[in-house]
Amino acid sequence: MALVNIVGIAAGIFTTCAFIPQLLKIRKQGAGDLSYAMLAVYFVGVALWFVYGLILHAPAIIWTNAITDVLVAIAIFMKAARVGNGASRRGTRSQFAGD
Repeated sequence: MALVNIVGIAAGIFTTCAFIPQLLKIRKQGAGDLSYAMLAVYFVGVALWFVYGLILHAPAIIWTNAITDVLVAIAIFMKAARVGNGASRRGTRSQFAGD
């Protein structure tokens, strides 16, 4: 395997796995501190990287960004469902813009 492929796969794994602690934090503490705007922009950015990978026929870019977009979608769902300790704040309005 070429060095460029190893670096690409390693980078993809690390950046994809970097979002997992965020999901665990949402599950434990809720997602009140995350804005929908940030999650949406992040989702679109990752989706564009996915498309870029498709154009280049680069499996490392395709797979890692597809998985990351699934993780971001899960975070959006968890925020909407008010998963975690944030559930006790159901019905309250956030003071932060974009929520």
